[in-house]
Amino acid sequence: MSSTDTPAVTLSNPAGLYDPSANGYSHLAEVRAGARLVFVAGQGGETEKAELSPDFRAQVRQAFANLRIALQAAGAGPRDVAKLTVLIVDHTEAKLHDLGAELDHTFGPGKKPTCTLIPVPRLALDGMLFEVEAVAVLPG
Repeated sequence: MSSTDTPAVTLSNPAGLYDPSANGYSHLAEVRAGARLVFVAGQGGETEKAELSPDFRAQVRQAFANLRIALQAAGAGPRDVAKLTVLIVDHTEAKLHDLGAELDHTFGPGKKPTCTLIPVPRLALDGMLFEVEAVAVLPG
């Protein structure tokens, strides 16, 4: 395997901490020296035409689609993401399950990036229910 085939980020869940996989994240993301960092601004559920569905799950799905577009523009993909920050308006356990399903859809089986979920009373736009920002890591 060449160095370009070796992931620049390694995700793990150390012994002694609970298994966070059911909640869609990993405890640690280790970055290989010399890696290139890509910071993606918060992506909401707006379409390219600035349309925003009133449905939470639809906004989450669109936000992750927007995240994939941004990552692709930097030459990255979901497997390169080390860290997510998620903002959810009026967070509930049901919304956490919707988020988990969309994380599975976006990142596939296996370990997910580290993630911090922050419940908020509102976001930048009226009707905006979800936002996700990311840090991706690429070989240097």
